[in-house]
Amino acid sequence: MNEKNSGLVVVSAEVLPDIVLKVLAAKRMKARGEVSTSSEACRAVGISRSAYYKYKDSVFNYEEQLANNIVSVYCILRDEKGVLSSIISRLYELNTNILTINQNIPIDSVATVTFSVRFDRDTLNTAALTEELSKVSGVVDVKIISGE
Repeated sequence: MNEKNSGLVVVSAEVLPDIVLKVLAAKRMKARGEVSTSSEACRAVGISRSAYYKYKDSVFNYEEQLANNIVSVYCILRDEKGVLSSIISRLYELNTNILTINQNIPIDSVATVTFSVRFDRDTLNTAALTEELSKVSGVVDVKIISGE
């Protein structure tokens, strides 16, 4: 094959060169705010800045759980103080990670809210999530709209 393959491939981290794993670790540290500069991240993981810059735009973590465990939830909530806070608290108690919240202005004393959440399917499923959110005071309706 003389053509250069510009597509993406998935490779087990176990077979990757150490430098690639260190670049990923440095990128993660920088993204999380654990370090403020690329130089600090490189020092922390023990790689040169040139190695970091050589690979940083070409290597990414593939999060299988990320793709498989995200759902969008559509809720109709009464326009009452604390309902949205109660939903957010319940999502926290259910060990979900809230990725997005989109709330619309109330009409006819109800507001629609859409959440995107990530969760562990071994401990929670979409039916249980819907049931638990439906129990929150002030919730009129809950539907899973994607990711089932």
